[in-house]
Amino acid sequence: MRLRSRQWWQIFGLGVLLLAIVVVVFNIDVVQLLFPRAGGVPANIVVDTQGVLGTLPTPWKNLAQGGEEARRMLQDVVPQMRALEPEYVRIDHVYDFYQVVGRDESGALTFDWSRLDPVVSDILAAGATPFLSLSYMPAVLSSGDTVAPPKDYSEWSVVVSRTVSHFSGTGGRNIPNVYYEVWNEPDLFGGWRTYGDRNYISLYAAAVSGAEGVSKVQPFKIGGPATTGLYKNWFDKLLEYTSQNNIRLDFFSWHRYSTDPGVFWQDVEDARAWAQAFPQRQLDLEFIVSEWGHNSENDGGYDGMYGAAHTMAVAMEMVNRIDRGFVFEVQDGADPSGKQFWGRWGLLTHENQGVVAKPRYQALNWLNTVPDNRLSLTGKGTWVKAMAGEKGGEVQVLLVNFDPRAQHTETVPVTFTNLQEQQFEVTEAFLRGQTKVTAVATTAAELRYDVFMPVNSMVRLVLSPSP
Repeated sequence: MRLRSRQWWQIFGLGVLLLAIVVVVFNIDVVQLLFPRAGGVPANIVVDTQGVLGTLPTPWKNLAQGGEEARRMLQDVVPQMRALEPEYVRIDHVYDFYQVVGRDESGALTFDWSRLDPVVSDILAAGATPFLSLSYMPAVLSSGDTVAPPKDYSEWSVVVSRTVSHFSGTGGRNIPNVYYEVWNEPDLFGGWRTYGDRNYISLYAAAVSGAEGVSKVQPFKIGGPATTGLYKNWFDKLLEYTSQNNIRLDFFSWHRYSTDPGVFWQDVEDARAWAQAFPQRQLDLEFIVSEWGHNSENDGGYDGMYGAAHTMAVAMEMVNRIDRGFVFEVQDGADPSGKQFWGRWGLLTHENQGVVAKPRYQALNWLNTVPDNRLSLTGKGTWVKAMAGEKGGEVQVLLVNFDPRAQHTETVPVTFTNLQEQQFEVTEAFLRGQTKVTAVATTAAELRYDVFMPVNSMVRLVLSPSP
């Protein structure tokens, strides 16, 4: 019996209502409900205990502090930073927060480093080297606000020259290997483009001219543009201009916030592919992600295991691909309502409520424990990533199960190959979880150990000969 048109619409409306109730009550993603998630690839980790690939790259050993407060934020967390063994610490707001540039009565530029110098000293005290984002425009130079172009690009050039001279000059602070990054997120802060009145290339060229004019200077690097993402038009225009005009470009930088670790990997693949059009730049151009995380906005994941698992998974994806990745950020700003945890990006909470290390901080600490002798490892999956190292006959494997939807669990087989026949101990430790030691023996050249990994968990396995 055929239903009338009105009856069909009533049934359809009832179905939509029921679907809405299910979505609200059970908190189900509509897209996931209508289009089930495609299956991923489970991990099957194989570690060659004799397959040393060389020294393990550590691109995650770089930290960034944003403009949370116009004060000396890093002073109280120097010991915590030092424990993470950072190679570089990046800061922005160099000119506007620290009031470096002024004018005297005659109109000549003056420079006061008394507010910025202590911040740089905190970075050095943490065992790191400064990575200075040359931002934003000093008020006495600006044609508008702090993100506007300068009235006179030659004065901007002088400001950069004096900055390089002060920090890298042998007559200044004499710090070797400082990185100078021209601006911070120019496509967002100031609406800069690669053309027109707000042409970033003009800003960059004037900055390099000033930096290159400094004599008696320690080695340093200069680059940019630190855009909010990796954009081909910015890449092509900057490399084309600097190549054609023989202008120095030591590194190309961008920011990336994404819940998908694969995006970080794809960024570098894209950048290296685009660089092939500029063969004179390919050999020495560094690729730097000068800010990264899973969300550029406040997100509760930064306070818990979600953020820690994401941090570890992305760090592993960066190995052998990116030169430096700057984890954003070192410390939270203060919550206006006084909360200790408020979804801010910091590895550490603000000192007003007591400095506490979040799981992301501990994930970075764990990454640093992997021995320098990097071992051959295969069998990574869609969710489970891993890396391995060896020292003194002891093998360590670090595994992370990261699922952006916070749903996936997996039992991961880990096979150690090229072993001698003997007794071993496997120490299995979960980040912020239990640790157990298991005695195992092998009568062959390989040994298998299975690990059940809950959602967004991290595990460290240590294989060592029994005493």
